[in-house]
Amino acid sequence: MESAKITPVLLGADLNSYSVARAFSEYCGAVSYAFGKYPLGTTNHSDIVKFTVEKGLSDDAVTVSLLLSFAKEHAGDELYLFGCTDEYAEMIIRNRDVLSGYYFCPCVCLETAEKLETKEFFYSMCEQYKIPYPKTYIVRPNDSISDLSESTIEFNYPIIIKPSHSSSYWKHPFDGMKKVYSAKDKREASAILSKIFGAGYTESVLLQDMIPGSDSQMYVLTCYSGIDGKVKRACLGHVLLEEHTPKGLGNHTAVITENRPEITDVLINFLNEIGYIGFSNFDIKLDSRDGEFKVFEINLRQGRSNYYVTTAGQNIAETVIYDRHGKLSITPEICEDEVFWYTVPKPIIYKYVGKETAQKLKSLVKKGKSRSTLWYGRDLKNPKRLFYVAVHNVRYYSKYRKNGDL
Repeated sequence: MESAKITPVLLGADLNSYSVARAFSEYCGAVSYAFGKYPLGTTNHSDIVKFTVEKGLSDDAVTVSLLLSFAKEHAGDELYLFGCTDEYAEMIIRNRDVLSGYYFCPCVCLETAEKLETKEFFYSMCEQYKIPYPKTYIVRPNDSISDLSESTIEFNYPIIIKPSHSSSYWKHPFDGMKKVYSAKDKREASAILSKIFGAGYTESVLLQDMIPGSDSQMYVLTCYSGIDGKVKRACLGHVLLEEHTPKGLGNHTAVITENRPEITDVLINFLNEIGYIGFSNFDIKLDSRDGEFKVFEINLRQGRSNYYVTTAGQNIAETVIYDRHGKLSITPEICEDEVFWYTVPKPIIYKYVGKETAQKLKSLVKKGKSRSTLWYGRDLKNPKRLFYVAVHNVRYYSKYRKNGDL
């Protein structure tokens, strides 16, 4: 009997979406269908992604109706559904019972998701499961922000400021909006909080101890937990460089894979204990002051930089297809291969990371153990696509120069 046609459906248009589409293209030649509220060059003029603009995707009813209609139009296909932003991942979780009748969309239950998706509640779980995280002071909309002295927050300035609930935060835009903020004193901290709450954001905001060090002390862990609630695959990446634009701050642009069981094992055990299902993505930083890995957050989906996982041999598409068909190993597969993934021109990375690390990266490039997501030969036959990727690449020089990094 002939196997069913594999059809991936992606909610989102950014690098996350394209990375998943490329994984499916590489693994089984599948063309992905993507839906988003507006087009982005990342998924435009592509032969591996069929993208459609749908303005109403912020509405659960509209999105579910769209997905059910698509499923009926592709009856008989083996459908896989991915949320490629926090907003879309949360929508799938809320409507899992309906959507799972048509799509393979492994994800955590709503009750657990509501605890994990808000950083404030996630840190309470970190306390419970002995997971290290930065010292944190919580501010809610009705709290006084007039006295945010060091004695009040119980750690020193400068500090980090970030919203507890990311998808809710981005729904309340304002001038100067950033993904993460830094404040050098209590006056600056109060001003930032005033802007965030003044824009209509109603969740808590976190003031955090600023862990010293550059991008090169950041790590990212991507895990996949099977439908049995146990981790099947895990891949740790050592972040070498991030974007430094205000809204892109924290987005990884260069990663080299490592095996650090002292943090990977802790987080695998945590996911197994809570019966997590689907992809999870942790942002982590190594604190040079005490040598501990501190966890910043968990994303209830594969991360924007998920192609580093596929590059390391744990193809995202293969993982979900294997889980659907019961082919994943019972014992977790921990990535031990060293590979180099990047999204910006290599000369920028080499200049930023220093001579010794640059030599290691150049060696991996020579060995064929490096990849850049958008430079996918099969998808560069369209001149418009090739032009976009080339220009997108070159623009990074001006972006880093503008932010004082070149």
